[in-house]
Amino acid sequence: MRRHHDDEVHEHDRGLSYDLPVLARRRMIRLMAGASLVPLVGCSSQEETAATSPSPSSSSSAAASNGSSSSAECATIPEETAGPFPGDGSNGVNVLKESGVVRSDITKSFGDSAGGTAEGVPLTVTLTVVDAASGCGTPKQGAAVYLWHCDREGNYSLYSGGVTEENYLRGVQETDEKGQVTFRSVFPGCYSGRWPHIHFEVYGSLADATAATSITNTSQLAFPKDVCDTVYATDGYDASVRNLSSLSLETDGIFSDGHEQQLAIMKGDTEEGYTATLTVPV
Repeated sequence: MRRHHDDEVHEHDRGLSYDLPVLARRRMIRLMAGASLVPLVGCSSQEETAATSPSPSSSSSAAASNGSSSSAECATIPEETAGPFPGDGSNGVNVLKESGVVRSDITKSFGDSAGGTAEGVPLTVTLTVVDAASGCGTPKQGAAVYLWHCDREGNYSLYSGGVTEENYLRGVQETDEKGQVTFRSVFPGCYSGRWPHIHFEVYGSLADATAATSITNTSQLAFPKDVCDTVYATDGYDASVRNLSSLSLETDGIFSDGHEQQLAIMKGDTEEGYTATLTVPV
């Protein structure tokens, strides 16, 4: 079941009464699945909470648990909002039906767009889609993933002022025999009210994705704080430093009830770029 509500509070804040049903449903799903699941993998509060930065060793530990899940530990990726800027036809514009949307490099706009390029620290995102019913041991070959996120300034192409004529940082790919898709992008900025994240939708096939129909799962990927701090110290991310200072994963409106399955495994540096990997059980 998909839920489109305004998680991007910096432009559309509908208030806590609107968000509570979404968070309550997620907590109910977690209770039904088992509240003590071992993680498979490893910006809405105004309250400033000190967050403990994960160390490099903790990222390595998360990576180890990512590849060792058993059927008892396997749970479907948490269902999240697609937000108000999905570009999938559910809120205005539909980029999925445009020729050229199936691509691995999403840094540039395509088709009849203005032809801009998103700037920022290079980021390669690899999602591995697996079958939750089989204990996460079976890759989902032939599925499809639509992935999108904001740019370095926190703006979403097709929607935000100044980039409505761009469609960069959006793309679709079909999963290979390993169940994987890989996108070349840039590290997203942190805008007011939300922890840095990437949106994605999983479809049963590439045909479903490009027809914008039959979504099977909608979720979000989260970034570790230590990596965010390092990236945001580079040129162009000045606003992100300020916005991140008042946020934490524990108080974010989406990730506060558990982010273990959605926290990306990160490697790299600001010079050569980063890689982010996440296992997505569906």
